[in-house]
Amino acid sequence: MATNNFPGNKSVALLLDPDKADSSSLRRIIRTAVKCKTDYIMAGGSLTFNSIDNLIDSIRELCTIPVVLFPGNLLQLSHKADLILLLSLISGRNPELLIGNHVIAAPYLRNVRKKLISTGYILISCGTRTSVEYISQTEAIPSNKPEIVVATAMAGEMLGLRMIYLEAGSGASSHIPVSIISAVRKNISVPLAVGGGIKNRREVEAVFKAGADLIILGNGCENNPDLLTEACMVRDKLRRK
Repeated sequence: MATNNFPGNKSVALLLDPDKADSSSLRRIIRTAVKCKTDYIMAGGSLTFNSIDNLIDSIRELCTIPVVLFPGNLLQLSHKADLILLLSLISGRNPELLIGNHVIAAPYLRNVRKKLISTGYILISCGTRTSVEYISQTEAIPSNKPEIVVATAMAGEMLGLRMIYLEAGSGASSHIPVSIISAVRKNISVPLAVGGGIKNRREVEAVFKAGADLIILGNGCENNPDLLTEACMVRDKLRRK
């Protein structure tokens, strides 16, 4: 899969955590993903008790949707994914997540460079402290500080990152404000991904219209099994315009 086509115009990704995807629930959600033509399946999470390779193998057995690795830590590296997000947590000041882990990962990833998407990962506080904040030992940017979010995204693009990912975090009580998404979109030219706290069709449409190129859904699909289908319906509607 060519990295220059990622993520494409108005795309939807399903994020699967290897620690939560048991065989029955995995088959059920992937059937839904295939039926509504989900663009990507992402694999990864904040913690890892189960093998990321096993999850990718299971996804491959069930569908042909491209698999994107979303590594939460060095234990989640794998060559098996179609694409690999090389995440730099640019909203925080933990040097290991800015460059330290990348140095360790580089020798492992050197032969799959064509799969890599260097991504500026920006964590934004949206009501509750998330697992990402605790595990990364960083503070999220407050949602009432849009100018910091915009400047951080701009800096990421200027450093050569190929995508900016605005994340409210797993289990966030609300999604990232559309005013922030819109402001970031106006100030960067690289693709913009948004995830966390998106709960229904109305919110999906608002996030897309604010400027997101890619919406990433995770916990929301567990709480609302129809969310993935609704998100893809909104995507199709916006693509036709």
